[in-house]
Amino acid sequence: MPNLATAALNIEDLRRMAKRRLTKGLFEFVDRGSEDDVALRHNRDALERIKLRSRVLNNTSERHTKSTIFGEPVDMPLVIGPTGPAGFVWYRGETELAKAAAKAGIPFTLASTSNTPMEAIRENGGGRQWYHLYVWRDMEASLKAVPRAEAAGFEALVLTVDSTVPYNREFDVRNGTTMPVRLTPRNIADLATHPRWLFGTVGRYVMADGHLPRYSNIDMPEGLSSTGVRDFLFKNDTLDWDFLKRIRDMWPRKLVVKGILHAADAAKCAEYGVDCVIVSNHGGIASDAALAPIDVLPSVVREVGGKITVIVDSGFRRGSDILKGLALGADAVIVGRATLYGVAAAGEPGATRALEILHSEIRRTMGVMGMSDLSQITRDHVVLPHELPL
Repeated sequence: MPNLATAALNIEDLRRMAKRRLTKGLFEFVDRGSEDDVALRHNRDALERIKLRSRVLNNTSERHTKSTIFGEPVDMPLVIGPTGPAGFVWYRGETELAKAAAKAGIPFTLASTSNTPMEAIRENGGGRQWYHLYVWRDMEASLKAVPRAEAAGFEALVLTVDSTVPYNREFDVRNGTTMPVRLTPRNIADLATHPRWLFGTVGRYVMADGHLPRYSNIDMPEGLSSTGVRDFLFKNDTLDWDFLKRIRDMWPRKLVVKGILHAADAAKCAEYGVDCVIVSNHGGIASDAALAPIDVLPSVVREVGGKITVIVDSGFRRGSDILKGLALGADAVIVGRATLYGVAAAGEPGATRALEILHSEIRRTMGVMGMSDLSQITRDHVVLPHELPL
């Protein structure tokens, strides 16, 4: 394993390391959005068009990134988001991400499409953990995860509401990529030319568990074929506000709704007793024509800011990006691919390195902006494209 402190100076370095280690099909599954990757690119473009306004002659010799989420302290206003492939890119990758988050003093969100039982991740990962819920065609089977997550001690339930139909990811079809991973004529050469991943990840599952990686937190009938698994994991397109009420009644702790891109929907979530909304376009995966969440964030904050927690995700790769989100009113920012690249490249040390990079970049940018405390950040610290001086 390389010295990550010198080999990975930014998130893009970790991305390149992950690309070398993973098969082409798996890397594109992690890295790309959907269709033509328009939304994926636009997430970055929208963040890069926003500029930070610095103030000078402020003593910034002592800077800290501490904040709170749900009233509890965090070492920086960051959350690791749910990334389903974590356990496919690295053996027990979800646990490695949870450990990195605990070490960094931030929450970790476990994807429902994870490979390691949620109870094991709670026990071995440590720290603050949230559980993410997809709702499949079999709604009742999907909801069995809710009391299980409560019993395991997860702090929050994150309900994704923007993924009620299959994603249009044509490149996955061309690459022969399936989840769970299986051998096909299309991907066998790809697997054979990436022995570090094949033996270091898939081989470890076979040796330790006696089978290939498989979903451990979804209540599916035993003995399903690959086609049966695929059909079971068909998204449920009947979700409505009555369903949200049902989830609110089922879940006694913090309830988070992920996938908000309209202020009116955020307001209605608040009316239904939701504790937090995540302004998100699913990292550009759900719709290739989606708005960039950073562009929607100000309207959501105007509608519900101060009433419920507002978090934003999709496209955040630099510490300066995180400060832009905070300046526009977010209480915290979620990163997904950034730490997923890290764990794909080097397991828990790689995920830890990703968080170290972001923490260092936040502190450095705070110094440039003339801030010693994140509570000092305001809307005046950002300049949107239409506000740029001529």
